[in-house]
Amino acid sequence: MKATTDTVAPAALSKLLETTYAGHLPGVMYATVGSLDAVVRDITHDSSQVSGDSLFCCVVGDHTDGHEFAQAALDAGASALLVERELPLKCTQIVVADSRRAMGEISSAFYGHPSQKMRVVGITGTNGKTTTSHLLGAIFRQQGLKTEVFGTLSGVRTTPESCDLQRSLWQAANAGVEAVVMEVTSHALVLQRIIGTSFNAVVFLNLSPEHLDFHKTLEQYFAAKASLFDKKYSSLAIINRDDVHGQLLLDTTEINTVSFGLDDVKNIDVTAMSHSYVWRKKTVHVPVGGKFNVSNSLAAATVAASLGVDIIDIISGLAATGTVAGRFQSISNGAPFDVIVDYAHTPDALQRLLDTTREIITPGGKIILVFGCGGNRDKAKRPLMGAIAEAHADCVIVTSDNPRSEEPMDIAHEIISGIKHVEHRSAVIVELDRRSAIELAFMTARKGDVVIIAGKGHETTQTIGNQVLPFNDAQVANELIGAIS
Repeated sequence: MKATTDTVAPAALSKLLETTYAGHLPGVMYATVGSLDAVVRDITHDSSQVSGDSLFCCVVGDHTDGHEFAQAALDAGASALLVERELPLKCTQIVVADSRRAMGEISSAFYGHPSQKMRVVGITGTNGKTTTSHLLGAIFRQQGLKTEVFGTLSGVRTTPESCDLQRSLWQAANAGVEAVVMEVTSHALVLQRIIGTSFNAVVFLNLSPEHLDFHKTLEQYFAAKASLFDKKYSSLAIINRDDVHGQLLLDTTEINTVSFGLDDVKNIDVTAMSHSYVWRKKTVHVPVGGKFNVSNSLAAATVAASLGVDIIDIISGLAATGTVAGRFQSISNGAPFDVIVDYAHTPDALQRLLDTTREIITPGGKIILVFGCGGNRDKAKRPLMGAIAEAHADCVIVTSDNPRSEEPMDIAHEIISGIKHVEHRSAVIVELDRRSAIELAFMTARKGDVVIIAGKGHETTQTIGNQVLPFNDAQVANELIGAIS
């Protein structure tokens, strides 16, 4: 989003720094170069988004160093620079030890600490963040609160850079939003994108191996997730005690905790379209299928109850939840077999998806699985997902899923390498064209079978090489079913 200059009152840089670092002696948290008389009308980390009187934050990314774009930012009208080292430029510079952290702190102050003006809940976990966020959002709306959900389905990076996040929170508060439910990724925590954000509650769902290309080890991945559960962000944690890492978090976090688990509910009933259970002596019905979503709806209910939402609003809100795109999404278009589109792209998520499908499938029905693994991402999970597919699906069709700069066939071979029984490998079908793979699955399926299209979920594009091509699993499935019917 292009930075604007008319959404928030301009601030004198000297005053902004005083507000941000109140209580700290000048020179301790930052050093200055040049005059502090500069006016700040906007804060950005992207030199292409600089407008007149922007504070340009020089942050170091995976592939670029913002310090290299400082002159371009000044040429575009930046009034000052936030840097980690003094640059040989004639301009106002704020020198800090960590520009990412300072960017969040200063942005929060610039926008008037917007998260403190609303009810804000942050949700983290390997799987279930999107569904849980939408379920909780539905509860808050039922309570009568104007609510926004920040996350995967919003079409932007799940957790944007801190200056963009603070701007979005300010815009939400300025528009009368009373509650925000936010997905918080491990990348966002490591890269300090939520610095400056206050949460009424933070939520832990689960943890399984994912993003190890970034975090390197499961221990570091957990440490990233666990960093959200700190008093600088919130005083209340809602934690899934059914997860082994949730138990570890319960044992180690120093903020107030409320735990939830499947033993909180009775009489669980799951179908492809919905699930229900008894919770706190009340029957809860949620129009979202899949057994794994029982834990997600229970998380949402527990958060809401912990924040004082009436149980009637909780039950009514969950019942009013609409379909969450690409999350155990049932495609119904007259086919004699069932079709499910799901975002499952980790070993744990794929196994949960296949397990819950096996529980609800018509006796004698077969599971036909279409999936692939993303290119330029964690390679270690590919054979693991191949092994899970072999163990839990009756027919496996390996295809492309955003291969990016990798060769799709190389990815397919790595998936198939995880199949333990060599004789089963020859039975795996490789169809690298994703549309053709889905069509093949439909031609193979018979009455009572379930076709699962996994990995992309809500996504509307397929990245192959340098091309970003339109592709949506649910849309393609509907088109192909219509042609077959």
